Amino acid sequence: MSVLEVTREGAVATLWLASADRHNAMGLDFFSELPARVAELDADPGVRAVVVAARGRDFSVGLDLRGGLGDGFAEILQGGLAGVRQRLYKLVHELQSGFNAIHDSPKPYLAAIHGWCVGGGLDLAAACDLRYATRDARFSLRETRMAMVADLGSLQRLPGILGQGQLREIAFTGRDFSAEEALGMGLVNGLHDGGEALVAGAQEKAREIAANSPLAVQGAKRVLNRLDEAQRREALDYVALWNAAHFASQDLLEAFAAFAEKRAPEFKGE
Repeated sequence: MSVLEVTREGAVATLWLASADRHNAMGLDFFSELPARVAELDADPGVRAVVVAARGRDFSVGLDLRGGLGDGFAEILQGGLAGVRQRLYKLVHELQSGFNAIHDSPKPYLAAIHGWCVGGGLDLAAACDLRYATRDARFSLRETRMAMVADLGSLQRLPGILGQGQLREIAFTGRDFSAEEALGMGLVNGLHDGGEALVAGAQEKAREIAANSPLAVQGAKRVLNRLDEAQRREALDYVALWNAAHFASQDLLEAFAAFAEKRAPEFKGE
């Protein structure tokens, strides 16, 4: 079954995360389908703006290690040598590709965020051009709490949205933060009361954008993207290399054990 759905109203398409029973956790099915969906929307001249929204209770709780990703990570944790690490390096680039496609698309993408937006969910939101949220939405860039380095785009894209100080604080602490705080730091462009109002508001903003010359809107996006394109691509490759080299650690094993045992982890930097 598809984990993504597309609906269309005039020049505005809505790309739905449609794994409500999994809280829109992102497994291999999501990462394999996303680039193709974005390519389809790019190829449709009638689509001038895209809203990214989610079914169910949460926008996304991040990576789904039960969705096919866990097997590859388990191989790394067993102490794989160069060949295994090369596969991890390749895998990270494959997982980045869908979010890169959204960022690189000439068409504006607007994220409509409700419930939890964690890890990969925040990577997806960061790849979009505009972000809106419900007042009760919650955010977290929590990879450091799991002894990981976020590698799907947040660390590369959020500096231009939040600024270095705020990004470093949420990345280093991995803490949860509210929609009101997200608005204050510039992560989201506006807040709405409830999911229906959120999607309607994002679609209305998309229609406002779509009413303008598509050549001019797409040109503006391309020019803005050009400002940091080389640096961003280099940084995405660097984090893939970093995680390929450093992913396997005793701290990561401790994070998984602590999660399973419902206790606080005790990290030793090993």
